[in-house]
Amino acid sequence: MKSIRLDSLDVFASIVSHGGFRAAAAERGVSSAALSQSITSLEAALGIRLLNRTTRSVAPTEAGARLLERLAPALQDIRLAIDDLNALREKPTGTLRINAPGPAVDHILCPLAFDFMRSYPDVKVELISDAAIVDIVQQGFDAGVRFGRQLEQDMIAVPLGPPLRYAIVASPDYLTIAKAPATPQDLIGRDCIRRRFPGGTLASWRFARDGEVLEISPEGRLTLSSAHQELQAALAGQGIAHVFEAYAKPHLDDGSLIELLRDWSPGLPSWFLYYPNRRHPSAAMAALLQHIRSFDWSRADQAGIRPAHAALARKSSA
Repeated sequence: MKSIRLDSLDVFASIVSHGGFRAAAAERGVSSAALSQSITSLEAALGIRLLNRTTRSVAPTEAGARLLERLAPALQDIRLAIDDLNALREKPTGTLRINAPGPAVDHILCPLAFDFMRSYPDVKVELISDAAIVDIVQQGFDAGVRFGRQLEQDMIAVPLGPPLRYAIVASPDYLTIAKAPATPQDLIGRDCIRRRFPGGTLASWRFARDGEVLEISPEGRLTLSSAHQELQAALAGQGIAHVFEAYAKPHLDDGSLIELLRDWSPGLPSWFLYYPNRRHPSAAMAALLQHIRSFDWSRADQAGIRPAHAALARKSSA
């Protein structure tokens, strides 16, 4: 077997995590052709194909997937070893990659990251919006965000932001042609706006009041895949939506949406940021964790995220 350059292994992992040559090349500041040549040389040295390449997609072969499974933790250890040198600098440097569902990116991570980057101008932040459950180590992320504490045992979890709450909402126009539900059971047979997760399952709606807990599988003609789409549909009078209160608040305040069944909406845990428990975090990650502990979450509304969503939704419903 020919000698193998360690940087070509890092290139391979980067291409897989980015889903293609172009995005990986842009992050590294080189051409796609240069990365393609690096992979060709690596495959020649190993004597086996690692990537299936078409004009539209790039995916690891069975051999590539097996190599990446063993390779990702080792590359992460190397990155952490290099990042540890940041402790010798006056300020942390490097890139933080965080995987999180869209609502957490919109209402928690964006305001936090904007404030963090003002304090640490030498740190780059990459926020990837993804509702699917991924292996953050294998995919090259420094951290992930998930709802509650449903995490793997080898992860450290840090509360991120205030407690959450879902809101059941509909537009005044919709409620002129459909009677407002008085109980969760009244939603059965109504035109609810459903949500399908990346794995294919449909979201159920959970309610609680005075010790009574109910869970329904909403019915409706419209099924969507993101909170933004659900909010736009509700504003357009397409039915009843089930969204995080943070998304709906600007529209509840201006009257373009009306909240239903508020006394049936239970409080929920906060989001949690989680990261591997195998090593001390890098200097940049340690700085972010400290920033999370000191961040004033009441300032999140000042980041301009929610008004921007409100403007987008109003435009879409016009």
